[in-house]
Amino acid sequence: MLSWLQLVFGLVVLYLGAQALVSGGARLALRLGLTPLVIGLTVIAYGTSSPEMVVSLQASLAGNASISIGNLVGSNICNVALIIGLCAVIRPVGVSAPIIRREIPIMIAVSLLTVGFLFDGTLARWEGALLLLGCVLYTVTALRGGHASTATATEAEFSAELPARAAVPGWLQPAGLTLLGLVLLVAGSHFFVLGAVDIATSWGVRQIVVGLTIVAIGTSLPELATSLVAALRGHSDVAVGNVVGSNVFNLLGILGLCAVVKPLDTSGLGWVDLIVMLGVAVALLPLAKSGGRISRLEGTALLLVYAGYTTWLITQAT
Repeated sequence: MLSWLQLVFGLVVLYLGAQALVSGGARLALRLGLTPLVIGLTVIAYGTSSPEMVVSLQASLAGNASISIGNLVGSNICNVALIIGLCAVIRPVGVSAPIIRREIPIMIAVSLLTVGFLFDGTLARWEGALLLLGCVLYTVTALRGGHASTATATEAEFSAELPARAAVPGWLQPAGLTLLGLVLLVAGSHFFVLGAVDIATSWGVRQIVVGLTIVAIGTSLPELATSLVAALRGHSDVAVGNVVGSNVFNLLGILGLCAVVKPLDTSGLGWVDLIVMLGVAVALLPLAKSGGRISRLEGTALLLVYAGYTTWLITQAT
């Protein structure tokens, strides 16, 4: 019972921390004079991945590499199959040409590269460093891409999610909110990982399975909330872009950082997990290309894939 209380408490604190970090960071960025587009591509996109970062880092440093790697691979599967699938079932999700031409292919390439690095059952520091370098290059090119012809529409979408510059308070309040978010994330991750490890131990379930399911879904809640709200408001590019950007950041930024801090033993990760992660990334491209949107039927298919994969994990749990 205590393990579940730790898990739920940690999850709630993680969610609140991510919301505070994104809100405070966005207001600080506005005070610095950054545009809503730049804020959306950096603070919001990466801020929603902050639970994955702190949970994976803490698990890795505590010697629970299976929780760390399972969280990231599981989150990427969850983001595409569960979150985009759910958004499309509620309301068909439109996908713009730039996301189809650039962002989704980048996600596929990064997923393929990651599978290649994990082939030998370890992720060395030099491989993590290469992933981190890729994260820097991706962020720089994404920000430079903000000056393309699609920038105006995307700027308007992100502007609707942010407060007006005149309504932004001084430095103290947003800085305090950002700091509070960081503290909550660290504290929440501590309890969340403790609860997840205890549950795996008491149930006799492999840590990698807990990481791929409970931990992955829990840390993906900010992406779920952001994408659902954006889809319901008709901001489809924000909904899909948030998921695709989060997946790229999970593998390049977070997995890379974890490996640089401490090389990861990924032998607990099975080929089925990697194939599903790569498969849903590849499948998203033709789904998005078909009429420039993901229909309710296609969203249902994604949800069925996630349900089938989760069922298979449960049968292989011990």
